[in-house]
Amino acid sequence: MTERALRLGTRRSKLAMAQSGQVADAVRRATGREVELVEITTYGDTSREHLAQIGGTGVFVAALREALLRGEVDFAVHSLKDLPTAPHEGLALAAVPRREDPRDALVARDGLTLDRLPDGARVGTGSPRRMAQLNAYARSHGLRIETVPIRGNVDTRIGYVRSGELDAVVLAAAGLRRIGRSGEATELLPVDSVLPAPGQGALAIECPADDAALVAALSVLDDPHTRAAVSAERSLLAALEAGCSAPVGALADLLGDGRELTEMRLRGVVGTTDGSTLVQLSITGPVPTSHGDAIALGRELASEMLAKGAAGLMGERAL
Repeated sequence: MTERALRLGTRRSKLAMAQSGQVADAVRRATGREVELVEITTYGDTSREHLAQIGGTGVFVAALREALLRGEVDFAVHSLKDLPTAPHEGLALAAVPRREDPRDALVARDGLTLDRLPDGARVGTGSPRRMAQLNAYARSHGLRIETVPIRGNVDTRIGYVRSGELDAVVLAAAGLRRIGRSGEATELLPVDSVLPAPGQGALAIECPADDAALVAALSVLDDPHTRAAVSAERSLLAALEAGCSAPVGALADLLGDGRELTEMRLRGVVGTTDGSTLVQLSITGPVPTSHGDAIALGRELASEMLAKGAAGLMGERAL
């Protein structure tokens, strides 16, 4: 008897469908089972308010999780940066596949890079994190830009540049790559200038925790290095008591001597959206040998950032 197809819950956006399709292909190869995509509309997709106004945290994942718990789908794919840091009762994070490029990408008119934008350039982004760091970069480099809050899918956002309404927009490089549009980026922003969101570039595969066979089947897609890195980043976010719409950037790198990985470096930043104040620190520790080690590194850096005043900066994140 042929097993029924696994039902993969996904948002309807072009990017979500693309990344869910890539996961579906990987699951087919790993399990030999057919996978069908089930499109689900989330509150974050239908609301026209800016993410900071609607809360940000979980607005793109709640409907998918409800479908999982009701048994309407067997597993779901999320952009990890959209996932709340607290575990969800009844659900398991079965796999975090290998991460795509975590950097932010600039899509600007006339092939411009950030430091060559004209005086007074209008740069669109829906992220307080990006606003904080872009404005701080501009201040430190003698540039004058205006960050403009925007919503919409990739086509909509790039359309603002094509129409001349904006001089540039900033998007996740991973998203552009997954939909085959990475060539439209005019610059990949260095992480020394703009740290990505915690978990940016990574995907999360969730399924019911009580389906041990499915958890085991999906776990073959897990990349332990990616999971360790994003665990540290998300631990930092959780310890700062900040949601995914807060102006917090974080990136964990596994470093080595060319033969083996020897340590993990975690960088974090919190800032006011006008870029006038940033708290930016880093910490280095041994390569995590357990989930707890990665969590501990994130908490340690969060403690240092809070001691430098990070909590007060997050209170100024409203757009």
